[in-house]
Amino acid sequence: MMMRIDVISAVPEIFESPLNYSILKRAQNKGKVEIVIHNLRDYAFNKHKQIDDKPFGGGPGMVLKPEPFFECIEKLKSERKYDYIIFTSPRGKVFEQKIANRISLASNIMFVTGHYKDIDDRVIKTFATEELSIGNFILTGGELPAVIMIDAIVRLIPGVLNDSESALNDSFMDGEVIEAPAFTRPAEYRGMKVPEVLLSGNEKEIKKWKTEQSKTLTERWKNFNN
Repeated sequence: MMMRIDVISAVPEIFESPLNYSILKRAQNKGKVEIVIHNLRDYAFNKHKQIDDKPFGGGPGMVLKPEPFFECIEKLKSERKYDYIIFTSPRGKVFEQKIANRISLASNIMFVTGHYKDIDDRVIKTFATEELSIGNFILTGGELPAVIMIDAIVRLIPGVLNDSESALNDSFMDGEVIEAPAFTRPAEYRGMKVPEVLLSGNEKEIKKWKTEQSKTLTERWKNFNN
């Protein structure tokens, strides 16, 4: 079964490069996911393709108008049933691995991205099943957070990654656990040596070392985030 992801954006050009390289491109070529970008301006009502206006009540910035969103979202919903309609928003719940895991099981997903000051709140109240953020900071728009979430979700779809890239052992796949450090050839570079245990071939000792390293890094990560 192929996942379909629809993305609505006022600046669709932002998605051109990230979605057409590396694992996201491979996933599309394999038929594991279809990603369709919708230009909000195509659903604007007037001849100038206006999609934003000044906020009621005053204040700086411009707010994206409700009409283009309603037209686009209602059209898409008439064509298929969506498991999730996700609005990228600094007000939303912080996106994390367990959310990516849950959403990766869906068939149809829609991302609605804001730009400028905000989206008219009537759009969010009417359609959002979830509001998600990538952290407590502000970006110019919601396009980059959407790309990050799409990447995290798509790589979990069975068959997207090969065995050597398997997501099963990634950090955070087993709760708040950081993966052990990784090394590859050469075994020594500029005087820096790979830990001897990793070269020993002793699977029991290697597993023990990785567990200890994971525990240490997880504790450090928790200290960073407290």
